[in-house]
Amino acid sequence: MLNTNNNAAALKREILVRIAKLQFSGKLLNSETVDEIEKIPEELIPDGSTPIRANLEEDRDIVRTRIVARLGHSVEDYDPKKPLRDWVKEAYEREKPTWPMLTMIQSACHACVKPHFFPTDACQGCFARPCKINCPKKAIEIVNHRATIDATKCINCGLCAQNCPYHAIIKTVIPCEEACPVGAISKGADGRETINYDKCIFCGKCMSNCPFSAMMDKSQLFDVIKHIMNGKKVVALYAPAIGAQFRSKPGQLEGALLSAGFSRVWEVAIGADITADREAKEYAERMERGDKMMTTSCCPAYVRAVNIHVPELAACISETKSPMIYTAELAKKTDPECVTVFIGPCLAKRREGFDSDLVDYVLSVEEVNALFIAKGIEIAKAESKSSKYIPTVSGRNFAKTGGVAESVRIRLPEEYKAILKPVVIDGLSKAGMKQLAQYGKINVGAVPVVSQVLRSSQIQNLAMVF
Repeated sequence: MLNTNNNAAALKREILVRIAKLQFSGKLLNSETVDEIEKIPEELIPDGSTPIRANLEEDRDIVRTRIVARLGHSVEDYDPKKPLRDWVKEAYEREKPTWPMLTMIQSACHACVKPHFFPTDACQGCFARPCKINCPKKAIEIVNHRATIDATKCINCGLCAQNCPYHAIIKTVIPCEEACPVGAISKGADGRETINYDKCIFCGKCMSNCPFSAMMDKSQLFDVIKHIMNGKKVVALYAPAIGAQFRSKPGQLEGALLSAGFSRVWEVAIGADITADREAKEYAERMERGDKMMTTSCCPAYVRAVNIHVPELAACISETKSPMIYTAELAKKTDPECVTVFIGPCLAKRREGFDSDLVDYVLSVEEVNALFIAKGIEIAKAESKSSKYIPTVSGRNFAKTGGVAESVRIRLPEEYKAILKPVVIDGLSKAGMKQLAQYGKINVGAVPVVSQVLRSSQIQNLAMVF
C-alpha cells in the first residue's frame, strides 16, 4: 500500500476503496442494500468529529460531492438533493469517460484571499527599517514598534520581504493559482476559483497543491471495474514509473494486476523503445532537411502547453507518438476486442488518453492502489509474473529527467550523435513557461530554435525534452 502524506489524499483514497469494495460485492445498486453508499459520508465524518467547514453536515456534503467525482462525474452542477444511487446508475450507463478530466468542488474551495505581503510577529521594529526605506510606494509605516503595510498603496513588489533581515514579512498565496504554470485558474465573482479548460494543460498541479482538495480528477476506476466484472478482457499498460511507486520485486506488480482482474499486463517501456527508435529517425530526417531543432512529444502537458501558449514552437514538436500510444497499439493488434487501461503517474496522460481511440481508460497510481486494497492484494506477497517482452534499460529510463534525450541519442547515427546538443527542462512551471515564451521568439530560418543555454548567436542541432 502506498503512503499518503496528508489528510486530503487519505480521504480521497478511502472513498475510492469503499466504492470499489461495494462495486465488487454487488452492493452499489442492490435494492436490499440501497443505502450502503449513502452511509459513507457519515462513516468518514462521524458524530463528534471536529468540523473543517461550518458544521459536520457541510463536511459530509462535500464528501458526497467527492463520491460523485470518484464515480467519474463532473460536479460543477452537483445537486445535493440528488441521491448517490442515481449517480451510480448514470456511471453504469456511461460508455466512455466524459470531458473534462478535472472537476471543481465549489463548496470545498476556501476562497483564499488574494496574494499580499504582511509583517509577522517576527518583526523587530529595527532602527535600519530597510522594509520602509526600500518601499517604492511608501506603503510601510512603523506602528508600536512593528511594520504595517497600507494595502491601498502596496503593489506587491516584494522588496520589503527581500530586504527584511529577519524574514519577518511574508507573502500569502492562493496555492492553486500559484502552482498553475499557465494562468488557467482565477477567482470567480463569488471569490472561489474557476478553471479555464481552454487554457488548462492538465498538468495536475492545482489538484496536488490545493490544501482543501477542491480540484479533483474524475476517477475512471469505476468504469474499469465495471468492465472487469462484465467479463471483458481488460489489459493493463503500466508506465515504468508506476513500478517504482510500489515496494516489490520484479514481476510482482504484474502478478498483482493479474490478480486484480486484468487479463494481460504490458509494460509501457516497450512503447518507449518504439518512441525512441522513431524519434531518433525523425531527428536525423529533420537535420537532413535543414531543421535546427526538434522537441519530444512524450509529455502531453508540454505538447498542449506549446500548442496553446507558445504556438511559435509547435513546428518543433516531434510527430512521433508517445510510449503509451505505441503500447496500446500493440495491445489492440494482439486483441482488437480488449479494453486498454493505461496506468500512469500524471493527469496529463488521462487527457492524452481521452483523445486516443487506442486508449480506453487511464488510471493513476492512487486508483490502482485503491483497487489493490479493495481486493485485498498485497504486492509484496504477489506471485511474480515474467513478461514475454523485455524492454531496454533506456526505455525504462524515460521517466528520469533527461532520460528521453539519452534514449534518443544512443540510437542516432554517429554523425548525428556528434552534433546533438540536448536541452532538458525539468518540469513545467511558471519559470519554465517563461523560458518557453522567450525561446519561442528565437527563429533560425523558418524553424524556431530553443535552447536553455544560449552561448552565441549561432545555434544549431538542438533537441529539447521535458
